[in-house]
Amino acid sequence: MKAVVCQAYGPPESLIVAEQVAPEPRPGQVRIQVQAAGVNFVDALFVAGSYQVKIPPPFVPGNELAGVVDALGPDVEGFAIGDRVMAQVGVGAFAEQVCAAARAVRPVPEGMSMPAAAAFQLTYATALYALRERGKLQAGETVLVLAAAGGVGSAAVDVAKRLGARVIAAAGSDEKLARCVELGADATVNYDREDLKTRVRELTDGRGADLVVDPVGGPYSEPAVRATAWEGRFLVVGFAAGEIPRIPLNLALLRGCQIVGVDWGALSRDRPAETLPVLETLGTWAAAGQLSPLVTQTWPLAEAAAALRAVLDRQVTGKAVLLP
Repeated sequence: MKAVVCQAYGPPESLIVAEQVAPEPRPGQVRIQVQAAGVNFVDALFVAGSYQVKIPPPFVPGNELAGVVDALGPDVEGFAIGDRVMAQVGVGAFAEQVCAAARAVRPVPEGMSMPAAAAFQLTYATALYALRERGKLQAGETVLVLAAAGGVGSAAVDVAKRLGARVIAAAGSDEKLARCVELGADATVNYDREDLKTRVRELTDGRGADLVVDPVGGPYSEPAVRATAWEGRFLVVGFAAGEIPRIPLNLALLRGCQIVGVDWGALSRDRPAETLPVLETLGTWAAAGQLSPLVTQTWPLAEAAAALRAVLDRQVTGKAVLLP
């Protein structure tokens, strides 16, 4: 089989495509013929060796995938050859075949395409976990989403609307914001030409946002904290801008707000049982056609480096997907 291989830590351009022996499923595993693999910012961090969890090279990057079961390991129940499934594997998804623990594999909802399924689990689970479990979002509250046209951002817009919130989408271009409106955003802020704090205050009659979702960090975080309502919640999801902001802690006092960390990956790794309510809710919504994963670019497996570079350079709206 063909697989994308990280031979040593470095930029996406250092990746190679190599022939490897197809893996055999161990007890409790299923093997999946990969039809689509989601491309995420965190995949580039693994390749660079700059993520907090380091995978020793050589390894095959890629966390999430969708495909068809083509082999079952011993002691596997509930799956059959030919089942359409999606899974999160941490690393290994950028390949033609991958083995995954059966407990991490879920059926693809009826009517959902493989590219959409591959772009669904990581970003949507992060968004729902952030908004509902960590942010305690209530219907009718106002949510400000930074980098709202990105993978996690677009999922947060979609999920927040499903939870009954009013959504303000913030991004760096009118084209990206138009995509957010298509997902249901009620108002927008172009933070490349508008003052984020001032505009959010204007859009909320001076009150500020009840909940802020920040997957980008960098220069936008502090003004977003300043735009948080009294007793609001600021959710720290990631640092796609590359810079980890230093927030003056007096802002938490002055706004009476909470600054809350969100790490879906750590929860999946360390307390997988707690992920089930999130995944079950998403499965129900997806099966009912109530979610709209935003896949805007697809790439062949051989161009995984170009796909990761596009994600790093913030050239992708929604999600990019590899098609082995």
